[in-house]
Amino acid sequence: MKFEKLMLGLVAAAALSACSSTKLDEPAPVETKAPVAQAEPPKADPNAGSQRPVQTVDLGAQLDAAVSNQRVVYFDFDSFVVKDDYRSLIENHAKRLNNKKTLQLSLEGHADERGGREYNLALGQKRAEAVAKSLTLLGVSSNQVEPVSFGKERPADTGHTEEAWAKNRRVELRDK
Repeated sequence: MKFEKLMLGLVAAAALSACSSTKLDEPAPVETKAPVAQAEPPKADPNAGSQRPVQTVDLGAQLDAAVSNQRVVYFDFDSFVVKDDYRSLIENHAKRLNNKKTLQLSLEGHADERGGREYNLALGQKRAEAVAKSLTLLGVSSNQVEPVSFGKERPADTGHTEEAWAKNRRVELRDK
């Protein structure tokens, strides 16, 4: 223990003696160099000080254009689950509705010709309500969307093939 204290004292003494060699009365050395010639001075901006008009952006028009050709959500057979393929379509409509609170949509649910009238009316209603729920989860007021069902009464394609039926299993988003 005494040895450790002795060593600590010697280290402290050495550190203090090193500090005593610094002379504070002398000025700090300054290095002088010749100035380096600069290249050509920067040119003044001719538009500096002039005001440029700010372009206004019509967000409503941009959102209208984004959804102009996106108005139909298609469904699988006997299903009212909104597929991930239509997420961006629904998000764009939600942005549009949230931007303009007076805008309203009619969500028209449809079914193919297979199944009874009542069953298809109920399925069309569930499809329309599924789209409405997706929109309200994105902040759209429930007062802005009205889910209705037409069942199998208004087919988009009157054919009797799987391709025709796939076109009829849909919800159309229509401005009111």
